[in-house]
Amino acid sequence: MSAKAEHYDVIRKPVITEKATMASESGAVVFEVAIGANKPQIKEAVEALFGVKVKAVNTTITKGKEKRFRGVKGTRNDVKKAYVTLEEGSTIDVTTGL
Repeated sequence: MSAKAEHYDVIRKPVITEKATMASESGAVVFEVAIGANKPQIKEAVEALFGVKVKAVNTTITKGKEKRFRGVKGTRNDVKKAYVTLEEGSTIDVTTGL
C-alpha cells in the first residue's frame, strides 16, 4: 500500500460545523479520523496531504448514540475527531475538498 493511501485511511473527512468554524478562526482545522489513529500519525498525514506545518493535534472520541429505527434499537458508530492547530501562516481550505 502506498504512503498516500495510508494518509487517506487516517484522515476520513473534514468536519464543517459551527464549532469547527469557530476553531478555524484561531488557526485550527477539524477532521474526522480513524478510531485507531494516534496523534503522530494524524500530524504526519495532514503535513503530507496538505503541505502545511502542524503545531499541535488534540483528539476527542464521541461515543455513538443509541437510536431507534422502526422499533429496532441500534447504536451509531463512535467518532474520533482531531483538532489540528497549524503553524502561523499555514492555512487549509476545507470547503474545496481533498
